[in-house]
Amino acid sequence: MKPLPLFAGLALFALPLAVETELSHWGEHGARPALTAALALLMATWWITEALPIAWTACVPLFVLPFATIYGAGFGANLLGAVGPYFDPYIFLFLGGMGIAAAMQQWHLHRRIALQVMRVVGTDARRLLLGLLVATAAVSLWISNTATAAMMFPIGLALIGEFEAESGRRLSGYGAALMLAVAYGASVGGIGTKIGTVPSTLLAGFLAQRGVEVSFLEFAAIGVPFVFLFLPIVWLALWRVGRTDAPAAEVGQRALAGEGARIGGMRRAEKVVLAVFLATAAVWVMGKPLTDALRARALPDLATAHVEAGIAMLASLVLFAWRAEGRRVLEPASLRFVQWETLVLLGGGFSLAAAIQASGLSHWLGAQLAALRAAPAFAQVVAASVATVALSAFASNAATTAVMLPILAGSVAPEHATGILFPATFSASCDFALPAGTPPNAIVFGSGYLTIPLMARTGVVLDLVAALCAATWCWIAVPVLLSSAAGGGP
Repeated sequence: MKPLPLFAGLALFALPLAVETELSHWGEHGARPALTAALALLMATWWITEALPIAWTACVPLFVLPFATIYGAGFGANLLGAVGPYFDPYIFLFLGGMGIAAAMQQWHLHRRIALQVMRVVGTDARRLLLGLLVATAAVSLWISNTATAAMMFPIGLALIGEFEAESGRRLSGYGAALMLAVAYGASVGGIGTKIGTVPSTLLAGFLAQRGVEVSFLEFAAIGVPFVFLFLPIVWLALWRVGRTDAPAAEVGQRALAGEGARIGGMRRAEKVVLAVFLATAAVWVMGKPLTDALRARALPDLATAHVEAGIAMLASLVLFAWRAEGRRVLEPASLRFVQWETLVLLGGGFSLAAAIQASGLSHWLGAQLAALRAAPAFAQVVAASVATVALSAFASNAATTAVMLPILAGSVAPEHATGILFPATFSASCDFALPAGTPPNAIVFGSGYLTIPLMARTGVVLDLVAALCAATWCWIAVPVLLSSAAGGGP
C-alpha cells in the first residue's frame, strides 16, 4: 500500500463530485457522468501508481456502483450492473485457458515444445537466439505472458550456463540477448490470441460490450500475423546486443542436447495434455461456425465467447478428472499457477467500461476530443498506439488497457473505433524499455545480465517501432479480416 497515491486517488474521486462542472448536468444523463468520471479517475490513479494491489482496485466498482443510479433507480439493477461484468464469458475463457496452462506446467510440456522449436530453427548462436524468441512467443500464444516468461526464464538461464561452461567465460552480451528474448518473446507472443495476455482478453470483452463480436479465429487472424511480422524486428535488435560475444555453433548444439537429455522421453500424461490442448484449440478455431449452428437450432442469443469459454472450462475439467501415472493430469496443487488476481482485474475492467458506456461519460469524452475525431483516420490510429505504449512504460499493460479502451472508444470516430482499439491494445503489450513496465521484463531483469540503460536503449526504439507497426498492420488488416468491424460499435 502506498499512502500518497492512495490519497491522491481519493482526492481525484472527490473532485468531480464536489465541483460543479458540465459533467454534473450532461443532458439526459444528469450527474451520472460525474460519478463515473470520479470512479474512473480513482481506479486509473490506483492502477497506474499501484497504490493498492491491482486486484483490490478492480473491486472498487462493487462498492460504488450498487449505490449509484448508473443502471436505473433501484439498488438491484445497479448491483446487477456492477456485478455482472465480473462473470463475463471472457473471464471463464481466460480461466479455462489458464487451467490448460497449469497442466502444461505440471508436466513440463512447455519445455519440450520450446526445445523442439529451438532445434527446428537451428543451433548456431544467431539462430538459437531466434529459436528462444520464437519458442517463447509460441508458448505465449496460449499461456499468459507472465506465466510464459516465468516458465522460459530457467530454460534461458540453463542455456546460458551451458554456453559459459563450454566457452570458459562470462557471455555478458549474448546472455543479455537471451534474457531479453524471453521477456520480449512473451510480451509479443501473447498478442496473437484472445487468451495470450490480459490486454487481448480485455479487448475482446470490451468489443463484445459494444456489440462487436470477435471470434477466436478472427482475433488470431489479426494478432498472429502481427506477431510474425514483429518478431524478426525484435530478433535483429537483440542480435546487435548478443553478437559481441556470441558462442560458436557447436556450443549451442551441446547446450540443447543437454537440456533435451534432462527432459527425457515424452510421458503419457504429457500426451494427454497435448491431445486435450490441440482438441481445444481446434474447437476454438471453429468457434464461430459452431456458434452459428447452435444459434440456428435452439440458442438465438448465444455468443461466440460463450462457446469458447465453455470449451475452455470443459477442457480444464477433463484434465482435472483424467488420471495418468497414478495422478490427476491437472492436480489441485497446480492451480497455484492460475493467476486468480488477473481474473478479478478483468472483471473490474469490464465493470468500469460498462459504467462509462451506460452513464453517458463515453459520449462526453467524445465531445471533448472532437479534434481527434476530425483528424485523418490513420493519424488517429498512430496517436492511439503511441499514447498507449507511452503509458504502458509507467503502468502495467493490463492497467493501461483497462484505462485506455473506454477513453479511446469515446474519443475517436465511431466508424474507426475497432480499427483503433486493436493497435492500441497491441501497443500496450509492447513495453520493452523498463523492468517495471511489464512482468516479463521484471522477471528477466533479476538474471544479473541486464542493466536499465541496456534495456532502455534497446526497448525505447522497439516501443516506437511496435506502435507504428501495430498501427500500420491493424489499419490494413482489421477492415479486411474482421467482418464485424464496420461501425465499431455504438
